[in-house]
Amino acid sequence: RAFWGWLNAVFNKVDHERIRAVGPDRAASEWLLRCGALVRYQGSPKWQQDYNGLPTGPQGKYKIEAINATDSCIMYRGFDYLDGLEHVTDIKLEKCMYIQDECLQRLSETSNLQKSLQQLKIISCGNVTDKGILALHKLTNLEYLYLSDLPGIREKETTFRVLQQALPNLELELDLE
Repeated sequence: RAFWGWLNAVFNKVDHERIRAVGPDRAASEWLLRCGALVRYQGSPKWQQDYNGLPTGPQGKYKIEAINATDSCIMYRGFDYLDGLEHVTDIKLEKCMYIQDECLQRLSETSNLQKSLQQLKIISCGNVTDKGILALHKLTNLEYLYLSDLPGIREKETTFRVLQQALPNLELELDLE
């Protein structure tokens, strides 16, 4: 178990040289696929899941529009890869054992995501609490938030009322016990 945690930390280490060399979308794609997530590019209906099949082309040609991190090992230390992404409208975090409140806080403080992110799904991420959900209030363009199977959320009514007041246009869908 300790070995896998170490390996996942290695997969999440940010390579700022690589970001400069290949651009933010390519570098983030490499990180996400290395960690087991999927990406979808603008104008493409299909999900990219094969690291070795990443499309090539001039820097900036492929812009990440959606991220599906189901069962992936993405963790806080890799979130610097999200900073340069300007076109992400949809993120799904499902069964992500390393996602915790700090990750959601970091996500909501990423200025490009504050502008572009419209849909967010957080499902079966056991380390997420009310604090992490409340941190999402900075995602001012968020239109849809789906929350399911989050046992760390204890103050449901209060948390959701505060979030709804901060983001009046947000459609909040809940599937919580």
